[in-house]
Amino acid sequence: MESDKTIEVLNKLVEINNDRIEGYQTASRETDEPDLKALFLQFIHISDKCKQELSSEIYRLGGTATEGTKISGKFYRTWMDIKSNVTGHDRLTLLNSCEFGEEHAIETYEKVINEDPEYLNEKQKTMVNSQYALIKGDHNRLKSILYAQES
Repeated sequence: MESDKTIEVLNKLVEINNDRIEGYQTASRETDEPDLKALFLQFIHISDKCKQELSSEIYRLGGTATEGTKISGKFYRTWMDIKSNVTGHDRLTLLNSCEFGEEHAIETYEKVINEDPEYLNEKQKTMVNSQYALIKGDHNRLKSILYAQES
């Protein structure tokens, strides 16, 4: 297994967790609703935990964890800010925006799990699958709140 490729794959996940952290920080600023702020804070903590686990593994391999976010994530957060200013911090719009971001996070994890497994050892695969389950759980929580809001 090539360490450089493993570091690259793990950094994809660090990057998407950085996106989630910044995205939920943005979402939290866009609402005054305590229940959403608490939810977003929980999601930030989960991504921070995932990021720390991934970063530790990257450092163990002799690499450096990325500090950045995806360019698409930056555009998305800017769009969320603009949309929020236009719609007046609408709860449903904010939840829909967050769901869009969650779908991107899930897709990134699925790509690593399905397309890059040869670059991960068993311990790393277990870690990635565990993180995927956490993020998928967050997405399901968000969807249930969103669907309840739409009803």
